[in-house]
Amino acid sequence: MILFITHYQLHLLILAFSLGCIGTYLLFSKPASHRAWRVADLVWVLLGGLGAVTAVVAGIYKSDSSRLDRQIDIAYAAVQAFDHDAARFRLRFCDPAYDNDIAVLCDKVDFLSASSAENAALPLFTAVTNRVSPLQSLNWRGSHEITEEMDDFDASSFLVFTTLDTETDAAVTNMRRKVPTIAADFLIIARAYEDLIAQMQRLQDEWDLLKENAYILFLQLIALCLIGFAAPFRLGKSIVDLRK
Repeated sequence: MILFITHYQLHLLILAFSLGCIGTYLLFSKPASHRAWRVADLVWVLLGGLGAVTAVVAGIYKSDSSRLDRQIDIAYAAVQAFDHDAARFRLRFCDPAYDNDIAVLCDKVDFLSASSAENAALPLFTAVTNRVSPLQSLNWRGSHEITEEMDDFDASSFLVFTTLDTETDAAVTNMRRKVPTIAADFLIIARAYEDLIAQMQRLQDEWDLLKENAYILFLQLIALCLIGFAAPFRLGKSIVDLRK
């Protein structure tokens, strides 16, 4: 639905306005006192009221889309924080790992980094610095690639992995006795990964909620098309009145 609205919204608006212009042109053959002009004026008032109500409803939907924008920023920050912590840990302790327990922690960090790398490269994240929104159709501008990526995005892929399995937990316990700072650094990475999972899931929930209410965008488009259709009649009525 979102992709349809994004792709055809301008075409539909132009079509509705063009049909209104054609109808208005045909009405010019009738005198200003003709009932058709009064009906056209009434239709404009009714459709204008419908458009105003729809704009209020669409404003609520747009507020929800702003929440999605904020959640994208938060999730992106979580990805960046995890990548930064993981890279720092590997640089400090894993090149090479001088202890078997450290090697276990390094393998875990590499595994967690690899598990999040694919989704971290999604256009919705790589474009966040350019303030690209996956629902730019709300501003009457399309972003098909990002919308499609969000449709394909599945946060559950992050939920398969745990940060502290039996082997990793044992290595952390051992490192607390030997080098507590290494254990502490790994636990920071573990928390960053868990936060990343949580933020991704919230992002998925926000997107699903927005998709469930996508019909509001459709109603907004219909209302704007009806207003675009009726506007030429109102303009024509004003021109006819001025000629009296």
